[in-house]
Amino acid sequence: MRLSTTTALGLSALTILALAGCSTSTEPPTHSTSPSAPVHQGSTAAKASAPLSSAELGERLLSESDLGEGYTRKTQPAVRHDDVTVLGCPALAKLGGDTTTGGSLSFPRKAKVSFTYADSSSEMSEELYSDSAAKLSKGIGTVFDAMLSCPTYQVVSGSTVIDMGTTKTNAPEMGDEQWSQLLTYSAGGQRSVVKQTAIRTGNVLVIVSGSPALVDAHLADAVQAAQAR
Repeated sequence: MRLSTTTALGLSALTILALAGCSTSTEPPTHSTSPSAPVHQGSTAAKASAPLSSAELGERLLSESDLGEGYTRKTQPAVRHDDVTVLGCPALAKLGGDTTTGGSLSFPRKAKVSFTYADSSSEMSEELYSDSAAKLSKGIGTVFDAMLSCPTYQVVSGSTVIDMGTTKTNAPEMGDEQWSQLLTYSAGGQRSVVKQTAIRTGNVLVIVSGSPALVDAHLADAVQAAQAR
């Protein structure tokens, strides 16, 4: 089996966001002393402005013209959450179980876009969410904490077992809070690396995932576009 970038990128988004309760819900604990506590830029107070709608978020996504030559927008596949199991990481497994039973936190306002670059061997996705600053911070912080609590674990997707590794990385000082990690996927003798960086700017959460070089190249553009008024 060949583990393609598409597979790795899709699983990374699924692990981070499906288990985060973005389409269902969960009530995450505070994480002031957790290993992935975000970097704060100054002492910016949480903005009290109303959350943006999904349509408004969609207008702030990056486009091919923003990225430059060589990028092609991908059609978004149907979201599937029912065939993934986490093994060897109790924190993530518990979070997934909580998600299926429902809770009080959800991110219903969202937008997503994905791109391939050049020969399609490199990919990048951008996701935007809007809610109160506190809910966004707790929601994404809880998932990053859970993943970083398990340096290695497995994800079973259908009949495929994928060995995963998670490493915290330094996030650039953008917005109000930042999280970043590298995810390594190994299956069938193939290995892929995906970088995920999340930036909260006011009541908008920006998550850019994909080939590390592409994430680093376009993260600032994504955050700037998300801050547009």
